[in-house]
Amino acid sequence: FEGLNPVVPEGQKLFGDQGPGTATYAEFEKLGMVELSKCAFCLVAGGLGERLGFPGIKIGITAEVTSEVIFFDTYCRFILAFQAYARKVTGDSTLELPLAIMTSGDTHSKTCELLDSNANFGLSQRQITLMKQELVPALKDVEARIASTGGKVETKPHGHGDVHALLHQTGLPKKWADEGRDWLLVFQDTNPLPFRSLCAVLGVSQKNGFAMNSVAVPRLPKEAIGGICTLQDTKGGRNLTINVEYNQLEPLLKDTPAGGDEPDASGFSPYPGNINVLVFQLSTMARCLETTGGIVPEFVNPKWADDGKTKFKSPTRLECMMQDFPRLCGPEDKVGFSQLERMMCFTCVKNNLADAAKKNPPDCALSAEADIYACNARLLQLAGNDVEIGPAQDASFLGITAKIGARIVLQPSFGISLEQMKEKVKGKIRISNKSVLIVDGDVVIDGLELDGALEIIGTGVVKDKDVANASRPLEAIPEAELKNAEPSYQIRGYRAARGECEKIEFKSASRSDGGICDCSIS
Repeated sequence: FEGLNPVVPEGQKLFGDQGPGTATYAEFEKLGMVELSKCAFCLVAGGLGERLGFPGIKIGITAEVTSEVIFFDTYCRFILAFQAYARKVTGDSTLELPLAIMTSGDTHSKTCELLDSNANFGLSQRQITLMKQELVPALKDVEARIASTGGKVETKPHGHGDVHALLHQTGLPKKWADEGRDWLLVFQDTNPLPFRSLCAVLGVSQKNGFAMNSVAVPRLPKEAIGGICTLQDTKGGRNLTINVEYNQLEPLLKDTPAGGDEPDASGFSPYPGNINVLVFQLSTMARCLETTGGIVPEFVNPKWADDGKTKFKSPTRLECMMQDFPRLCGPEDKVGFSQLERMMCFTCVKNNLADAAKKNPPDCALSAEADIYACNARLLQLAGNDVEIGPAQDASFLGITAKIGARIVLQPSFGISLEQMKEKVKGKIRISNKSVLIVDGDVVIDGLELDGALEIIGTGVVKDKDVANASRPLEAIPEAELKNAEPSYQIRGYRAARGECEKIEFKSASRSDGGICDCSIS
């Protein structure tokens, strides 16, 4: 990046006075909802959960203990909900939204087993494509000689940038574009929140004609996440909008008027924080990938054995990153961002308990679960005109603390966007912070007083419902039981107590104030 001048890139802020609940956000959501029928999806799922203390693949981790749905099931539910909406608005009952999954040698067979044992979580076989990433030779020295042990070449992972090569090799971007699809969402294995704001992000891409749209968050100066910049080449006359890693951003900004990675008037960095959730325009993507065969530029990041940087501590690897796609674009291809508050687009499970205890945010199972509840609570509040939810309080398990209040789970079948949820949340709604609410289906809630646990399933109207019971609070798993608990619970140290939960299951479209429904307390 030497010699390039960094400036704030073109993009759209979708927080604050332009965030959820505002007219601006609603406009983008409505634009994006029209685009859902032309979407495809790609999950980058090459990771095992071993570092977390989880023996399986990360997409098999339980996302939250209230509904006990795993991450991959959550993603499939969103795709199916988007698909159901697209079928309704297009009148095409056969329409399917395709999903590509990038696996690795470590995760491929386990991913196949997960799909096979769960009937593809409702997706059809023809809409799923698995793409296996291979390892690459390791390099043993600065001469880039290939490392070997016992006569065998040492290999290492190549990085998530391989998703572009695999997509190109399978011909999917061109195939999808030829089928009339316009957009591809690339997302990662333990972050379900971007689906909540996808419609707005699609609206930004459509309105601006972005070839690549990075979902981004407000970034604190010097925070250890990359910043999205437009790099101006004043001599060559070409600009490049791309993620700059945080350890490169500070020196790059030293010679600018800001004097470094400093805040603007908002208190945040003017350069949006990259979270590796990307929306591509498919025909442009296919054209750009064709120029290099899907290969994005590689780099090395070795651990050095000496101050002179002449020897490696151990063999290193060539890496590539999916967010470096703009390097393949031409000057006519617009690259931008959609910036949302973190609650609406980012969480992850990447740290074991010991590491999580030292970090803020912990980025572990408990913190991700808390983020899911907080996002759902926020959406429910914004969807209605008279919704009050008790404040979250500290919850601590195995040395990790997170803010957890009412544990609200809004399954994708309830609403694919805030605009759709606005049609389903009516009347006076009060939910205490000890409460649990699960909504799964095309449900309208018109008046609810909840101080306990309630699960609503099916299609119907819940009218002026009053629920008070013992609820299902989170409880620590006794140490003697923890080692025999399911792995998703071992990395948490807690579970939902049996307690009490009222269940409303609609057998047909009806009302719960005297219509046809089953109500039970368990």
